[in-house]
Amino acid sequence: MWRREVLRVGALSLAGLDLPLWLQAQDAARAEPISAMQATKHAKACIFLFMWGGPAQQDTWDMKPNAPVEYRGEFQPIATKLSGVQICEHLPQLAQRADKLAIIRSMTHGDVDHTTATHFPLTGRAVPRRGAPLPEDWPSIGSVVARLGRGRGPLPPFVSMMPVVPNGAPRFVEESHGQGAGWLGPTLNPMRIDADGSKLDYKVGEFSLHADVPEDRSNRRRELLKDIDQQLRKLEGHANIAAARSHYDRAFSLLSSRGAVEAFDLTREPQSVRERYGMNPHGQSVLQARRLVEAGVPFVTVFWPNDGITNVSVYWDTHNRNFIDLKSRLCPVTDQAFSALLDDLQDRGMLDETLIVWTGEMGRTPRVGQGVVGGAGAGRDGRDHWPSCFTSVLAGGGIRGGMVHGSSDRFAAYPANNPTPPEDLAATIYHCLGIDPHLQVADNLGRPLTLCEGTPIQPILA
Repeated sequence: MWRREVLRVGALSLAGLDLPLWLQAQDAARAEPISAMQATKHAKACIFLFMWGGPAQQDTWDMKPNAPVEYRGEFQPIATKLSGVQICEHLPQLAQRADKLAIIRSMTHGDVDHTTATHFPLTGRAVPRRGAPLPEDWPSIGSVVARLGRGRGPLPPFVSMMPVVPNGAPRFVEESHGQGAGWLGPTLNPMRIDADGSKLDYKVGEFSLHADVPEDRSNRRRELLKDIDQQLRKLEGHANIAAARSHYDRAFSLLSSRGAVEAFDLTREPQSVRERYGMNPHGQSVLQARRLVEAGVPFVTVFWPNDGITNVSVYWDTHNRNFIDLKSRLCPVTDQAFSALLDDLQDRGMLDETLIVWTGEMGRTPRVGQGVVGGAGAGRDGRDHWPSCFTSVLAGGGIRGGMVHGSSDRFAAYPANNPTPPEDLAATIYHCLGIDPHLQVADNLGRPLTLCEGTPIQPILA
């Protein structure tokens, strides 16, 4: 009870993350051997924009204007800054920044279930077992980054933006595999931010002492904690007690770091910058990710918020209203936030050292209204699940912009060349971050396991 009381009153619990635990994990991670790959220049951070639900590839990045209307859909293609490359008319700002993008149009795997398919791009591995997210899941790339001791300063090394939008729709993202540390153990789970950055009362956890807890009182509680730890060490002879005490001391010190607190204060941004990203949950989450990376956080995942209006069209899971929702609530928001992030990082001199990944866990059926085995069906204006072919987009640190890798067939149904499994996407991310994707890391039982079996996608590397 005393530990929980100190955490509560001392305000050390941040959105479900126990600071002393991740501090302890950071110390353990510093003993991890550094591969030769890490001696070369690499991206310092990654912002992973996860479009949960499966964006329709043929209605966004991989349009098929010559296909029959029941396949090509309602939207028109527009030219991009790349000669001969077209994308959807509802992504006009990204079209003008295509010279910074590597568009992979041949992503493919075989898992038609959202909550398990997410395991592929988030970890680079197939899900080991179905059901609720389990301890034997492979660790997310962000957790591996944390395990390797990346990051600087007092902030957590891995943050997950998952804003709650209280519209009554189910929160499927929480049920998805691959978003945590899995077999690396819970101390390497991300710090999760549920708050909606577009709200006036946006606040991340308890990054300050409660108003009714003066600093001198907090200091007294810290001294009390030390005394109790010393007594426990004498009584139990536990070798980890002294180390745990030092982690609590460092956690208290974090609260006094002005930079750590300010990283979560979006009001410090000019209103024009906030509006450039979009005054909506996703736009402000992307801005928050940029602030965190700038403050030294090496990996931030931004999950698309559940802003759908019905249970049959939530996130990018457009079983119905595919064209209505892509035109109104999906494409314009991602177009604004993604393009703002590219510009902002470029203006701050951070784009070459920050990797950006934009992807979903799958695509949508080639034909409008087409249902598939294992999918949830599709209305006459919707598309069902389709993992056989979809698009991922990368930019920034380590990526050669201004290119398209791979292609799909005439219906955007299957890769026509350079089929790219999620393992290769994960290997590319690891490579850009200076991590050998084939590095062996011990699990929580001490067994050495290879991170990834994929191969970096060489044509898109800078």
